[in-house]
Amino acid sequence: MEHQFDRRDSRLVITHIVFAFIALLIGGIAGLLQGLVRGGMIQLPAGIGYYQLLTAHGVLMALVFTTFFIIGFLYSAAAKTLGGKLLPVARNLGWLGFMHMAFGTLLATVMILLNKATVLYTFYAPMKASPFFYVALVFVVVGSWMSGFGLFYQYRVWRREHKGKLSPLLAFMAVVTMLMWQIATIGVALEVLLQLIPWSFGWVETINVMLSRTLFWYFGHPLVYFWLLPAYMCWYVMIPKIIGGKIFSDALARLSFILFLLFSIPVGFHHQLMEPGISPFWKYLQVVLTFMVVIPSLMTAFSLFATFEISGREKGAKGLFGWWKMLPWKDVRFFAPFVGMLVFIPAGAGGLINASNQMNAVVHNTLWVTGHFHLTVATSVALTFFGITYWLVPAMAGRTLTPRMNQLGIIQTILWAIGMFFMSGSMHTVGLFGSPRRTAYTTYGEHPDAVFWMPYHVAMAIGGTILFVAVLLMIYNLFALMRTPQGYTEYPVAEVTEHAEATPRLFERWGVWISLVVVLILLAYTVPVMDMIRHDVPGSKGFVTW
Repeated sequence: MEHQFDRRDSRLVITHIVFAFIALLIGGIAGLLQGLVRGGMIQLPAGIGYYQLLTAHGVLMALVFTTFFIIGFLYSAAAKTLGGKLLPVARNLGWLGFMHMAFGTLLATVMILLNKATVLYTFYAPMKASPFFYVALVFVVVGSWMSGFGLFYQYRVWRREHKGKLSPLLAFMAVVTMLMWQIATIGVALEVLLQLIPWSFGWVETINVMLSRTLFWYFGHPLVYFWLLPAYMCWYVMIPKIIGGKIFSDALARLSFILFLLFSIPVGFHHQLMEPGISPFWKYLQVVLTFMVVIPSLMTAFSLFATFEISGREKGAKGLFGWWKMLPWKDVRFFAPFVGMLVFIPAGAGGLINASNQMNAVVHNTLWVTGHFHLTVATSVALTFFGITYWLVPAMAGRTLTPRMNQLGIIQTILWAIGMFFMSGSMHTVGLFGSPRRTAYTTYGEHPDAVFWMPYHVAMAIGGTILFVAVLLMIYNLFALMRTPQGYTEYPVAEVTEHAEATPRLFERWGVWISLVVVLILLAYTVPVMDMIRHDVPGSKGFVTW
């Protein structure tokens, strides 16, 4: 008998997924309106601000959609690989975490809709939101911690009951992903609790802006890898099974995740290269650590395409690229994540530019950065999450992925790719011409440069409209997947090829890796943060610019 999920576990996972996609829909509406305003196609009615929409779009799509989806996915992975079902303690912590995060999300959304928190998703000081917006963020972060503790508990019990055994690869990856999140969110928790909440309530008059941004970006860049690692879980573990192959190397997959854990946190200064007040030495150090993340990314690319080629050749593929024809292009479970993989090639190249001091000076605060962001999280990650949804929801709900739903998934993926080609391509191009990010429609008094940008802004709006159609189709597909005929849908977990090297036990010595993470963080941040505290400037009062 194939594995079937406990109904209580299915309910927890599906609730997370549905909440995530509702956030995606609302954030998508805000994004569509943004694009149409920026392209000069519509004017917003009185009472709705462009930057209010920009905040809603960023918070709901970049923070809420991703976090809820990822936690639901990680819990499904734990249920699948760590004993067949969640332990009551883990499940209860999952629900407790969900309720905290859902309450925080609703409170934050209300504050944004009331135009009391138009501070964009990075909520930079000295722009000051309602204190209840920051309280809402506390609920979201604390809720995510609770969910993480549930995942760790499930993993720890499994390890205790299987002494001497290597933990399942998927579970190991889930733990690394959540561990990185737990460590990274310490920065934003300190910012919100010790700086933003006292300042917004009026308990203190000023805020140290440099310190607040540094604490945010201590969290802000690891957030990117928190989005990316669940996609890598799919690429490493699920895709080989879907194509009828095997995992190229368990050891390589674990090592790549360990390297992400080590080098994804002490890199925040590469988002602050243009800010004064931080020594060039510390910026240089964190740029070097940023470039170290390239190594596990290249390891992943090598592993994946090795898997594709080996699988194709075992099926009889001939010639240099004959294996390409053997890939299941008509299966949305493969097609959507694979498009995400391909897009990650230019997305990663753009990341190298953003992390380079001299090249970053050219593109800083232009639409290039927004275009890069939409290639990474909004394409590589989002399309992989969509691909996961097409088998995860039926697997958890005891439904089947019908040929019709598969076909609709292919159409939705193609629509998303076309829309992003127009939107992100235009953003990258016009960003190189100097068009700034995070600005509403303006021709700057008919300045020739700004007039020259307008066709690209129109193309962005067209791309955004196509993307919104794809969002609507994805929402339809999600709920349709829960109404397909009852039956069994595989939760695809591949086996490791018999030719792979054995995985070193060192990879599961958590004390070693967590200690190294702490050392790297202390090395990268202690001196500059102490300088910011010791040489505290007068600070800034709060500003409401909307």
